[in-house]
Amino acid sequence: MRPARTRTPAKEPFRAAALVLALALGHLCAQEPPAPARPSRADSFFGIHFDFHAGEDCTRIGENFSEADVEAFLTAVRPDFIEVDCKGHPGLSSYPTKVGTPAPGFVRDPMRIWRDATSRHGVALYVHYSGIWDYYVCQHHPEWASVDAGGRKSAKATSVFSPYVDRVLIAQLEELSDVYRIDGAWIDGDCWGAEVDYSKPARSAYRAATGIKSVPKSPEAPGYREYLEFNRAAFRRYLAHYVDEIHRHSPGFQITSNWSFSSMMPEPVSVNVDFLSGDLTSQNGVNNAAFEARCMALQGKPWDLMSWAFTLDWDRPTVMSYKSATQLEQEAAEVMAMGGGFQAYFQQNRDASINLWSLPVMRSLSEFCRARQAYCQKAAPVAQIALLHSSFGYKAASARVYGNSEGLHVPTQGILTALLDGQRCVDIVREYTLGDNLSRYRLIIIPEWESLEKGFCERLTKYVSEGGSLMVIGAGAVGNFRRDLGVKFQGAVAKRSLVLVDGVQHSGIISPLQPVLPNAGTEAFGTISSTADCPAATIAALGRGRIAGVYVDLGRNYEELKTSGMRDFINALVTRLMPDPMVQVEGSHLVHVSVSRLKGETMVNLINAGGRHEDRRNFNYDEVPPIDDLAVSIALPAQPRAIIQQPEGLSLPFTYQGGRARIRLPTLAINSILEVKD
Repeated sequence: MRPARTRTPAKEPFRAAALVLALALGHLCAQEPPAPARPSRADSFFGIHFDFHAGEDCTRIGENFSEADVEAFLTAVRPDFIEVDCKGHPGLSSYPTKVGTPAPGFVRDPMRIWRDATSRHGVALYVHYSGIWDYYVCQHHPEWASVDAGGRKSAKATSVFSPYVDRVLIAQLEELSDVYRIDGAWIDGDCWGAEVDYSKPARSAYRAATGIKSVPKSPEAPGYREYLEFNRAAFRRYLAHYVDEIHRHSPGFQITSNWSFSSMMPEPVSVNVDFLSGDLTSQNGVNNAAFEARCMALQGKPWDLMSWAFTLDWDRPTVMSYKSATQLEQEAAEVMAMGGGFQAYFQQNRDASINLWSLPVMRSLSEFCRARQAYCQKAAPVAQIALLHSSFGYKAASARVYGNSEGLHVPTQGILTALLDGQRCVDIVREYTLGDNLSRYRLIIIPEWESLEKGFCERLTKYVSEGGSLMVIGAGAVGNFRRDLGVKFQGAVAKRSLVLVDGVQHSGIISPLQPVLPNAGTEAFGTISSTADCPAATIAALGRGRIAGVYVDLGRNYEELKTSGMRDFINALVTRLMPDPMVQVEGSHLVHVSVSRLKGETMVNLINAGGRHEDRRNFNYDEVPPIDDLAVSIALPAQPRAIIQQPEGLSLPFTYQGGRARIRLPTLAINSILEVKD
């Protein structure tokens, strides 16, 4: 038997130190590398939105929610950010909340899986959270619901005067930040879900603020507009309150309220939201994206827009079909061309799981957007034509707090589409974005806004007298400028079926008509044939500039009864007022154009707007025929070094003469950018 070995005391400390070092090195080697940094929303460009509005039927959330599926999705699609379901309009949360109302049952916690996976991939995680709309709260806390003029409590809209914002919304956002370390929230069902509120707290607050005891209860009642503005101010306070509170609690938390400070809330940004965002209509997405992108582009905040990855007809809500990558790429192109970010909405299943069969479309869409990111992200539009989306006119015509259910945007979107179909470069402006520097635009167009502020009209008249060009469209809108148009108004406005005559083209329209008689020196442009002939438009000199009036409503007609005659009439009138645009495209009316500056270079976006996106009978299409042999002319102060078709990387031959570079584009698939190397 061998004797036990003994250790030399002098060597013991060295052995202990070696053991500690070995353990430390082993621990370090076993640790995962540090998680990659996640981009801020301001620096993000492409994302994917998921939600499923959890309800009482969601009894086994997470059952088929697979970590492997999440890894496959993140690896294939590589988004900058994702938005996932948290609390939808029903008011039940799809994570195991301790401060809200959870859905009936959970097998596992999808939010934890999302957060762990997105952290590993350097992808920002936002939640989809329904704000004012909360059916559960309205049912179980009816005292927190908004109340209509008849005293009926809303079944879906909470009151911004109630404790809901503190007791539920803020409490849950703080919980999500503390427990999951999410990056932010996309608040749905908010500004457009707010209702004119006659709850006791709302009426008491109005009386305290104004001293008025009798609260008006119909749009026709005296003081209703003031009460409506009181409700709008209350929504802004509610929004500012929860944004500021969550920022105070979690300074890095990034938050937006869906459609706030957009076409549906056309006001200057007055709340410290981190970014602007909204989800587009599921049909006619190309034209809708072009409109909404321009409504956000000049608001001075990072912004993105979301396309629904499926088509849904609200008249047949059970009928739904997923879009092709081609459809989504067209919509994305309209958004990116104006400098914004883009995201697409794919539904989660009722247990929160995702559908991997959508990955090919997601991946194709991601590759399309990434290829154009360097030529679009944060690009600034170059001022050419300004199309007014009037804050004053919107508020004068709307009986809602905010939103678009009344169709107030239709005329503006119709005129925008007609201009884009004429290859015009257009910004959508509001009174406050125009400011006093109207002269940076060569042409300003007023599309059928009947109510305009007197001071703003005076600024427009001054702009024209100093050399600008103004086009006023609409039988009611022209009344704002009756002293300046160089015509005599003949009788009252009356709605009827009419024919717009422009050369050999005859277009049927349904519109009010303001008959006029041109003064001497005022040019008649086009004709309206009805019971008596009348000029469709006129052009008159005003100081050093020119003003045109169009005496019928063409925006709504072009949106609903589109004809090539209307398109050509509008754009021929534009040519008379602005004969030498910065960018001219010949060869097809299916090309939409925008021009921007990015990192000191000019970028000309060309979008193939063909396909069947305007056909409401067509839910899905997977082919947009390419457009070949386009002639493009760009006004430039000096001969460029090169013009490159991106992302194809094709250097295009060009000529430069008389201050214009001229090229021929061999083919346009869906979207190309002409990168002008100065």
